[in-house]
Amino acid sequence: MIFTTLRRIATSGFLNFWRNSFVSIAAIFVMSMTLFVIASLMMTSALLNSTLSQIRDRVDITVFFVNEADPEEVDAVVRAVKEMPEVSAVTFTSSEENLERFRNRFASEELTLQALDELGYNPLQASLNIKAKEPSQYEGIAEFLVSQGSADTGDSSVIARVNYFQNKEVIERLTEILNATERGGLILTVLFIIASMMITFNTIRLAIYNSRDAIQIMRLVGASNFFARGPYIVEGGMYGLIAGVLVLALLFPLTFWLGPTTENFFGDINIFEYYLQQFPLFFLVILGSGLVLGAISSFIAARRYLKV
Repeated sequence: MIFTTLRRIATSGFLNFWRNSFVSIAAIFVMSMTLFVIASLMMTSALLNSTLSQIRDRVDITVFFVNEADPEEVDAVVRAVKEMPEVSAVTFTSSEENLERFRNRFASEELTLQALDELGYNPLQASLNIKAKEPSQYEGIAEFLVSQGSADTGDSSVIARVNYFQNKEVIERLTEILNATERGGLILTVLFIIASMMITFNTIRLAIYNSRDAIQIMRLVGASNFFARGPYIVEGGMYGLIAGVLVLALLFPLTFWLGPTTENFFGDINIFEYYLQQFPLFFLVILGSGLVLGAISSFIAARRYLKV
C-alpha cells in the first residue's frame, strides 16, 4: 500500500513537472545558477588555497642573533620557539653557514668578496627561520621574541632583531585576503540560495493554483495531506536534480578549457584535473544541494498554500 502511494505521488510529480514546463524551465535555470555558484566557490577555494599555500611557504619570521651571543642562550631561544604551539617549522643557521651562502651567492663579484675579506671577521649573524601554522599567528610569535629583549632597545639579549615588522604588511594582507574570501563566498552563496528558494517557492505556488480543480477533487474523495503535497515536493526535487546534472555536465568542458590557464596562473593546480579527482565530492554536493533546496522550497510552499 505504501509503495503504491509513493509510486502515485512520484507519477503525479512527473506529470506536474511536464504540465508546467515553462515555469519549470525558469525554476531550473535559477537553480542551475545557484548550483553553479556553489561549484564555482568550491573551485575558487581550491585555487586560492593552492596560491595562498605557496605564499605561506614564502612568508616567515627570521630572528638574527648578536655575534657575541652565548651558544647556550641561543639554544635556549631555539628550544623555546620550537615548543610554541603556533610554530610549524624552525631552521637554525649559524653565522659560518650564512657566510658560506653569502660567498656562494656573490661568487662572481670579486669586489664584494674582497671587501668581505678585508674586514678580517665574519659580519654575518646566526639566524633562526620560523614558519607559523597560520599567517595570523606571526604577530604573537614576534611579540614573544621581542619580549625576550632586543639589542636594538638596549637590553642585554642574544636577539639582535626580528624581521617580522618589515614583513608585517604582507602577512596582514594575506590574512585579510583569506578572511575576505571566506566571507564573500559565504554571502554570495546565501544570496543565491535565497533567490533559488524564492523562485522554486513561487513556481510551486503557481503549480498549486493551476491544479486547484484537481485539488478540490482530492478533498472530496478524502485525500491525505501527504498524498496531496507529495507530488509538489517531487516536482521541486526534480528541479534540483536536473539543475545539478546540467551544472555537472557544463563543468566538464568549462574546466577543460580553463585548465591550462589556471595551471599557468596559479602554479601547481590544473582546475580540470582537480574537478576529475574531486568529481565524487562535486557530485554529492551539487546534486545533494539541488535536491535539498528544491524539496525544502516545495515543501514550504505546499504546506503554506495547500491544505486538504
